[in-house]
This record gives sequence, structure tokens and C-alpha cells, in this order.
Amino acid sequence: MSRPIAEEGKRVTLPRALSKLGFCSRTQAELLIADGRVRVDGQVVQDATHWVDLDKVRLSVDGAPVEAEAPLYLMLNKPRGLVTTRHDPQGRATVFDCLKDVAATHVSPVGRLDKASEGLLLFTNDTEFAQALLDPETHVPKTYHVQIDRLADADLVKTLAAGVLHEGERLSARSVTILRQGEKHAWLEVVLEEGRNRQIRRMLEALDVGCLRLVRVAIGPLRLGDLEKGAVRPLSGAERDTLRRLVDEARRREARGLSRP
Repeated sequence: MSRPIAEEGKRVTLPRALSKLGFCSRTQAELLIADGRVRVDGQVVQDATHWVDLDKVRLSVDGAPVEAEAPLYLMLNKPRGLVTTRHDPQGRATVFDCLKDVAATHVSPVGRLDKASEGLLLFTNDTEFAQALLDPETHVPKTYHVQIDRLADADLVKTLAAGVLHEGERLSARSVTILRQGEKHAWLEVVLEEGRNRQIRRMLEALDVGCLRLVRVAIGPLRLGDLEKGAVRPLSGAERDTLRRLVDEARRREARGLSRP
């Protein structure tokens, strides 16, 4: 199902227009505009606050027309050691090294996983879809399997779920469950709704618990499954629609002032 490019009469800024068309991020668009590489109806525009109506305007970059790409939704099983960025100033390997065979060049990651983390990472050129999944008001849960450097007990589970303070910030999980235990280590399942920067690692650090592995296994009902490490696959229409319904239902609850389940 294709997404509408713009509602009738709806106007957006020029950087937002290039982003909505899936050409590049807004930050990249601002640089292109400043360099005089963007034309609106044949005229160079170097003002990033310039407004356009995507239903009526013709845009080009470096003389080539900019048209909406077909919407693309991808799942990657991110290996440990890759950074979630397109270009890394330090020359480190990035998640885009796994996407070299993907035809669309303007997909962006939906959220991030830090270098040491693994698992489910989504990519899309549908910026509205991405923003809906990342919106903290929609409370889309993310599920992680976490190996810690000690045995777990009921007190640890209760404390993580209730919340801890880390550098003045209160961090909590929607739920914490012990998956299995070895002689010295344990695996936990941690479900987050907020997904703040390095949240699980910071929560464990506040309790002096080491994080040995951290794998994101699900976003909402979408599960990583048996996708091989470093492999990429498109989301099915059913998977994409399920995520959209989850977001739409959450927004309706928020609009009615109802609490989330």
C-alpha cells in the first residue's frame, strides 16, 4: 500500500519535502539547499525555511528530478560491532555495510542500536512511518534479551521494573523476566517503551551489574525470528500493517485520555 506524498493543500518546508520524498534526511537536505544544489520549479532556492506544496511543485537536485521512491521497509539482524549511522567519521563499519545490495539508497534506520548491541533494526524511506514508531506517545514496546554477569533474583527484577536513578535520570522498564540462568550468568527479557539512549546498559550500571550481551528481539509484535546475523529482508505487508495498527490504536487511546494496556 503506497503512502500519500502530501495531503491536498498541505505545505511543508523544503528540507521536509526532500525527506518526505525519501531523497535524504532533513539535515542532509539543509546542506544541499545551502550549497545551491536544489531547485524549486526550476529556480535555485537556498532558503531552508522555504515552503512548498508537494502536490504542485517540481523539485530537482543537481538537475535531476526528485520523485517519491516506492516505500521500502526492511529488517536487519544487526551484528555486534557496527555503528548505526550512514557515515562514521572514525571509519568504523556501519549498519549500511549490510545494506549494500539494497536498491533504495535513501532508507534510514528507525531508531538506533549502539555499537555493542545486536538484533532487530528497521530501515525505511517512509519518514512518517518511522516517526510514528519512534513517537514516545505511542508507547511501542521494544523487547530485548540481555545477558548479565551475575545470577538474577526477584529483587533485581523488581528493582529494574520499578526504576533506577542514573546520573539524575530515572529509568525503568515496562517488564523484566528471568529467561534462564547458568552457574554465573543469567539472561533477562526486558521490555522498554521509552527507549532512551543506552537505557538498559545504564540501568544495569546503576546497580553495578555488567551487561555481557544485549539483543533486541522484537518491536511491538514484529519479531526478529530466525533471520541470520547481518542479513536483511523486507517486511511483509501484513507485518507493516500490524505495526501501523499498533501505532494507530495507541494514538486513539492517547486522544481519548486512556491509559495504555
